[in-house]
Amino acid sequence: MRARVGIISNHYLINDQYPAHANGSMNTDAVNDVSDCMALTFPADPRVTRIDELLDTFDGFLFTGGRPNVHPEEYGEVATEAHGAFDRDRDRVALPLIRAAVERGQPILGICRGFQEVAVAFGSTLHPEIRDLPGRMNHRMPPDGTLEEKFALRHDVRLAPGSAYAALFGGEVVRTNTLHGQGIKVAGPRVRIDGWAEDDTPEAISIAGAAGFALAVQWHPEANAADDPVSRPLFAAFGDACREWRAGGARRAA
Repeated sequence: MRARVGIISNHYLINDQYPAHANGSMNTDAVNDVSDCMALTFPADPRVTRIDELLDTFDGFLFTGGRPNVHPEEYGEVATEAHGAFDRDRDRVALPLIRAAVERGQPILGICRGFQEVAVAFGSTLHPEIRDLPGRMNHRMPPDGTLEEKFALRHDVRLAPGSAYAALFGGEVVRTNTLHGQGIKVAGPRVRIDGWAEDDTPEAISIAGAAGFALAVQWHPEANAADDPVSRPLFAAFGDACREWRAGGARRAA
């Protein structure tokens, strides 16, 4: 059996009425096609989801993007209109799960909101709206165009020399899409910023002292993951880490 990746869901209303837990098929495609792992979605609802059961069920976790933002109470600030919408259920599942997985050395990969969750889980604070800061660009999704145009590559990310990202991508500058509003304001003590956009917005992080794969990016590598030269090595490395965890778990159980 392939390694199993748990993909956190987002809350949706089907036809504006029927509540559902779901994630974009780009995420499951990337995990299946590039990571070569079994992709399984779990509810971001603490009423039905237990952290210990998730840790015992999955070999790694993908924390996806989503429209709602991490509630500023999670980093000691007061919510304002600029912070946008929230999903407190996802906060209550994602943040403790990230901390527990990193503590165990279990692989995690964060994307967009997932990047912000990893940052906040380890003590970071967030700007509510990057584009309102002097000298910053608009990182949000273009309002018009096809899906391909919305996920088009839009800016460079410079990578810290010697970082895990520079090693993965074989260089210190990569080009990515950008579809986010918030960003790191102050990095937590274990949050290592490994990549920056052209306006110095943090775009790639890792967790210092993590026993396993613990990376998160602010862009969306799941888009065109099989063919993009930046996305493919990231998801491939994540899959390798999940298989290593699964093999180690099998040895521990023997």
